[in-house]
Amino acid sequence: MIKIRELNKWFGDLHVLKDVDLDVAEKEVVVVIGASGSGKSTLLRCINFLEFAQKGQIFIDGKETDSRSKKLHLVRMEVGMVFQHFNLFPHRTVMGNVIEGLTQVKKLPREQALGQGRELLEKVGLSDKADVYPAMLSGGQKQRVAIARALAMKPKIMLFDEPTSALDPELVGEVLQVMKNLALEGMTMMVVSHEMGFAREVGDRVIYMDEGRIIEEGLPEELYKNPQHERTKSFLARLL
Repeated sequence: MIKIRELNKWFGDLHVLKDVDLDVAEKEVVVVIGASGSGKSTLLRCINFLEFAQKGQIFIDGKETDSRSKKLHLVRMEVGMVFQHFNLFPHRTVMGNVIEGLTQVKKLPREQALGQGRELLEKVGLSDKADVYPAMLSGGQKQRVAIARALAMKPKIMLFDEPTSALDPELVGEVLQVMKNLALEGMTMMVVSHEMGFAREVGDRVIYMDEGRIIEEGLPEELYKNPQHERTKSFLARLL
């Protein structure tokens, strides 16, 4: 579903991604770990073309795409993104947030969009919050609305950029449960996260990034118990 070859990204003189090669299979859940500034979030943003890499190739579902493509909006519809800080529209209700893309991008009739919106809110356990504004929600509820909004576009791939790091500890579980359910349904997912329990339970593969490179990857249990690279060992020692 995702194929990346020799991806390089600079911000001015700062070389953020260095010759990244990565394949993500259909229905695979890949968890990306690494210290702040290692390039994890930038990698996700390049896959969704919120950032444009200066060098390398990105294939989504077998089709090569780059920043010059006239059909970038179609790629973004296929690749859903959930951010650390929710990015909900504060002036729209929960339902308004969920159906925004359906009415504005997919041009669905409002009644049809509302029907899909109700199904999605039920999926994330928020059927009773349709008419509430984001300011009245907990962080965990906001993140679940953000997931429903991304799912509304019926993406083939979901990217999660540290989806629980802004949440109070007691709210993390409700978001991870929604993500686990998505994985069980066969959604292809890339998740930047330090939730080691989630990676162990749901991840098919864990990737460790450092200074813009993929240093090591493997099955979660193998990587945690027997990391091969010194930088992976020292990172995991601090994390675990």
